[in-house]
Amino acid sequence: MDKPVLLTKDGLVRLERELDELRTVRRAEVAERIKYAKDFGDISENAEYEDAKNEQGMVEGRILVLENMIRNAVLIEEPSGGGFVGVGSMVDVKDDFGKQTFTIVGPAEVDVAQGRISMESPMGKALLGHKVGEQVEVQSPDGSRRVKITKVQ
Repeated sequence: MDKPVLLTKDGLVRLERELDELRTVRRAEVAERIKYAKDFGDISENAEYEDAKNEQGMVEGRILVLENMIRNAVLIEEPSGGGFVGVGSMVDVKDDFGKQTFTIVGPAEVDVAQGRISMESPMGKALLGHKVGEQVEVQSPDGSRRVKITKVQ
C-alpha cells in the first residue's frame, strides 16, 4: 500500500508543473534525441543512442515517481496561527550561530537551500508544537543545541 505524501498546496502545484513539463517537453526532447541518434547507424556501438535511452529511462522513472506522489498526496492544512509551529509554518530561529528561517514541510518538499526542512528532521521535530519566545533543544548527530523561536508565520 502506498504511503501518504504530505504536501503543501504550493508543493503540490510544483510537483504537478514538473510532471507536466516532463510529459509534454522532456519526453519529446528525449524522443527526438533517440531518433537523431538512430540516424547515425549501428545502435549497438552508438554512445549518443545509449545516452539518450538512459535519459529516457530517468525521465520515465521520474514521471512514475511524481504520478505516485500526486496520487497519494495529502494536503497539509495551512497553519492556524496562534504563534505555534506546525507543518507549513515559516519559523525564524536564533542561536549562537545567528538567525535562520525555516519552512516546515513534508519530506517530499524538502529543499534545504531554500530553507524548506522536513517535519521529520531533527530541527523540524524540535520546533513542532512550540511557540514564539520558547527555546527548544535540537538533537542531531553532531550533538544538541538550543534555538530560540523568534517568529512564526
